[in-house]
Amino acid sequence: MTTHQTEQELREDLAAAYRLMAHFNMTDLVYTHLSLRLPNAGHRYLVNPYGLLFEEITASSLVIVDADGIPQQETSWAINPAGFVIHSAIHANRPDAACVMHTHTVPGMVIAAQDRGILPLNQINIEFYGAVAFHAYEGIAADDNLSERERLVRDLGSRNAIILQNHGLLTVGSTVAQAFYRMYYMEQACKIQIAAQSTGVPLHIPSEEKILRTKSQFDTDPDQGQMIWKALRRKLDREQPDYKK
Repeated sequence: MTTHQTEQELREDLAAAYRLMAHFNMTDLVYTHLSLRLPNAGHRYLVNPYGLLFEEITASSLVIVDADGIPQQETSWAINPAGFVIHSAIHANRPDAACVMHTHTVPGMVIAAQDRGILPLNQINIEFYGAVAFHAYEGIAADDNLSERERLVRDLGSRNAIILQNHGLLTVGSTVAQAFYRMYYMEQACKIQIAAQSTGVPLHIPSEEKILRTKSQFDTDPDQGQMIWKALRRKLDREQPDYKK
């Protein structure tokens, strides 16, 4: 997030992310959330109204909530405070995590059901080598389970991606673009792994030396999804311009 972005620009960024999640089939109907901290506003965040499909989200339909998921603006839509539990814990403890994205996709949930996480089977997968945290399953996240929030924050640490075991995926970023880039390619890594595993043939994993060299190349890339985000925003401007309303 850049400090010079207006609230409207931030709303458009987050609404664009919701539309793109729908476009890439990364939604769970009305469930899961993408959230964005508003700068210079204390603990206030933008989140989706409960009940709207991601393809219906617009900049103006996003709701400002506090750290407890309570609306801080007039809205005719319900908000799901329990669904914001994971997000609020991360936002409150990671100043750099302006944007938090959580998904329940089939590929993500399949890998979340495996013990080894994302394997370095492909160049895309290697970007996540040693960079993905794990949080053990504790049941449906509830707003009264403060201790799980503490464990989740501890498990994530300083990483920018986490597998919620037997649950789904989560990424964070200093901008919507960064969090989306990480989520999109984490999803791709899961798809690649499932496809490779489904062949039934032995899997080839590159040497540790090659894995670490490739990982360092990813880590030193200054773009971090900005070019892709601009291209995707242009796509939405052409095909779904109402997301800005």
